Amino acid sequence: MRPLRLPVLTVVAAATVLTAMTGCAQKSKAMKNDGSDSGAIQVVAKDDSCAVSKKAFPAGKVELAVENKGTKVTEVYVLFPDGRILTERENIGPGTKADLTAEVKAGAYEITCKPGMKGDGIRQKVVATGGAQQAARNPEKDAAVAAYRTYVREQAEETLPKAQVFADAVKAGDLEAAKKAYAPSRIGWERTEPVAESFGDIDPMVDLREDGVEETGKPWTGWHRLEKALWQDKKIGDAEKKLADTLIKDLGVWVKKVGTAEITPSSMANGAKELLDEVATGKVTGEEERYSHTDLVDFKANVEGAEKAYTLLKPVASKSDPKLTAELDKQFAALDKLLDKHRPNTSSYDFVSYDKVGKADRKTLSDGVNALAEPLSKLAAAVTK
Repeated sequence: MRPLRLPVLTVVAAATVLTAMTGCAQKSKAMKNDGSDSGAIQVVAKDDSCAVSKKAFPAGKVELAVENKGTKVTEVYVLFPDGRILTERENIGPGTKADLTAEVKAGAYEITCKPGMKGDGIRQKVVATGGAQQAARNPEKDAAVAAYRTYVREQAEETLPKAQVFADAVKAGDLEAAKKAYAPSRIGWERTEPVAESFGDIDPMVDLREDGVEETGKPWTGWHRLEKALWQDKKIGDAEKKLADTLIKDLGVWVKKVGTAEITPSSMANGAKELLDEVATGKVTGEEERYSHTDLVDFKANVEGAEKAYTLLKPVASKSDPKLTAELDKQFAALDKLLDKHRPNTSSYDFVSYDKVGKADRKTLSDGVNALAEPLSKLAAAVTK
């Protein structure tokens, strides 16, 4: 549900930055040197259409070769019939290409293009056939998925009591205590956001920015609504106290659902890349936490979540692409080091306020994100070889 949190003008500007991150400017790997189809599903996205070359394909490892021939930044999703996200690729700029690799079980799905990254998108029904032809189980992949599922569940369970501390401070009308509890209450969510977003309606209820309210057609609720009240309005009224209870209720639904999330090695890898996209489009720009300026807390949590998924997948990826894992090790370490420069105590989450971070330092952080995002975009292919 991230598109709801991005104003259209911001998305267009972000596309230029993200071209280097996604490798969209390079020739699609799913195409042979002569430009012929190598077996990938060709997805041609335009402003008013979403053409898919195959409506039926074998279950298992599936590659999508996406080309945006429209005038708007787009993103492509593979959705379950109930609307849950199997995998996605965001911020595909006009005239650029992107590859997407996923493990798909037999069944019905929808491939969806979202021109302008808004609305329900343009959908094409597809079917993955021949479930019995799927590859045999891989113990290392199974172990990675099991460990990541545990991690996601733990992050959700640890978030709820921290969010309760925040909600209690709001309900008590204690402005300073609420401000202090705000950023810590979001860490577990930010570490595992792609999984949380896979449930569709939970994300806009708890993490929607004001830019996306009109699109949902529903009242603005969640963390950022309270953030505005605390830092901009500087007051807590009865409405905010009720919103605090609503936040806890909605997060409770997330905690109950998180164990049922569809998780595969490729969804872990793609989710790690999505977390870096989150950093590039919201944290580096200062838009995510525009009132509290706690962006670096979110930034660190996003990077930690991506690094956790990568670390669990590394035993698999290092066998198929050792050069890739060596580069990822290097770039994760470099980005962590850059972040450490902006917190007095590296054992805590007490980062400096982001409005105190100058343009030069923001550019350095952005460059670090770009340097990591490019090799990270190759992780899904490495773990599905």
